[in-house]
Amino acid sequence: MAHELKLFSGNANIVLAKEIAFYLGIPLGDAFVATFSDGEINVKINENVRGMDVFAVQPTSSPVNHNLMELLLMIDAFKRASAKRITAVIPYYGYARQDRKAQPRVPITARLVADLITTAGAARVLTVDLHAGQIQGFFNVPVDNLFATPVLFDYLKDIGLDNPVVISPDAGGVERARAFSKRLGGSIAIIDKRRSAPNVAEVMNIIGDVKGRDALLLDDMIDTAGTITKAVDAIKRNGAKKVMAACSHAVLSGPAIKRLNESELDKVVVTNTIAMDGKQKECPKLKVLTVAPLIGEAIKRIHDESSLSSLFA
Repeated sequence: MAHELKLFSGNANIVLAKEIAFYLGIPLGDAFVATFSDGEINVKINENVRGMDVFAVQPTSSPVNHNLMELLLMIDAFKRASAKRITAVIPYYGYARQDRKAQPRVPITARLVADLITTAGAARVLTVDLHAGQIQGFFNVPVDNLFATPVLFDYLKDIGLDNPVVISPDAGGVERARAFSKRLGGSIAIIDKRRSAPNVAEVMNIIGDVKGRDALLLDDMIDTAGTITKAVDAIKRNGAKKVMAACSHAVLSGPAIKRLNESELDKVVVTNTIAMDGKQKECPKLKVLTVAPLIGEAIKRIHDESSLSSLFA
């Protein structure tokens, strides 16, 4: 006998959680998640979850530490309330960029966060486009890493790009760019860049032909938009007609909006894994697509113990 499905949300992206609940045809669970005057987080689950299949939606986006703590406390509350199974639904997994010791005496924070989530009581994790696929191996519980590519592709294929070239902003994104270009019917190019400091990148040159073509910069996230706007300048210098960007996670911190507005980008297509909080009004170039049906379908299949891989067949 299947256990009842319950969906709850922290405060990081309530709009997305409500869209997921609507897709599933269930109400969003009643949880009180607030902050004491000294900054401590106060969580109380206001309905019975004993013996139930619980899904907690909470991207660990800005403010990262606060949202991460909300997630951990919610998981602990569900565990102590005797939920049958707890799945942490993390559309955007923060701290994912610190996934190895790239320098001496630095933490592997992606692993530490994975340990915190499992120790809190999560039986499995559902996320979207991890910054590095190997982070799945940091968990000792099942991890389902969904791809937002189909959501982006369904929109971009209808735009009618002329002789498109899909560009990866670094060598690590080549596989993503190749898979996308194959479906789009174009070719790929790669940006050769050097990162001199966190959030600081220097575009060296472009490997591939972009002259007279519509270019699509494809990445998993846009943070300060420094890399992507410098890449746009280089692509334009090499003769591209039109330049668009697409990414799963619109982090958009610091000067990102200003940089995008001042760049020669024609459009920036993103998903709502992170709450936009009115950024579309600040940046008219932004086109926000919802991943609610994707995540909702994944939750439904996890609950029904059916295949997720067929979502991307």
